[in-house]
Amino acid sequence: MITAERKPFDKILGLVGESKKVLVAGCDTCVAVCLTGGEKEAEILASELRIEAGMNGRETEVEHTSAIRQCEWEYLDLISDKVDQADVVVSLACGIGIQSMAEKFATKLVVPGVDTNMLGMPLEHAVWLERCGACGECVLGETAGVCPVVRCSKSLMNGPCGGSHEGKCEVKTPEGEEIDCAWHLIWERLKAQGREDLMFVDRPPKNWSKGSSGGPRKMVRVEARPV
Repeated sequence: MITAERKPFDKILGLVGESKKVLVAGCDTCVAVCLTGGEKEAEILASELRIEAGMNGRETEVEHTSAIRQCEWEYLDLISDKVDQADVVVSLACGIGIQSMAEKFATKLVVPGVDTNMLGMPLEHAVWLERCGACGECVLGETAGVCPVVRCSKSLMNGPCGGSHEGKCEVKTPEGEEIDCAWHLIWERLKAQGREDLMFVDRPPKNWSKGSSGGPRKMVRVEARPV
């Protein structure tokens, strides 16, 4: 699923500017699951904007709504009446949904309320691990379902490198946690499948023009974690 994190409130205020009618539009799919941009989060942001406007003596109308998916126009049709009445739409969808809104309602100012960060797999409640870089050239069939583009800290297409030791990468997370060596995982899985010969395939360098990636990342919603 696509994950995102809400932009700082002052950044959103800067994007809204002096608009008199603001619509906060949530998306009830991916960003709702990661507790960033669903209907509940849209309602919270709308309340914050109303409070800020009231404290500073501005007459600003702020409404909120939500679409099942902002990335599909048929669902945007259902909220078009509210969009038409707004001066600015703060979209809490991922970058795809934000662009869909901007294209569908081309005469409206549509601004992002979130920063889209990765394609993540849920590890446990409120924790997601990056598992796909949407690189446009998938090799999972050759690497036993382990993506070297995002799970290898160096995005090596042939490995392991000399920094791997006892199944762990020489790189650690910013929090100091150890990272599994992707190529060690690939080797163990290929061996269990009887396909070890795939480890010795000479893969060409990654064609980065087909996509992008930033290495293994993790997203944690601390406030939603069990105490």
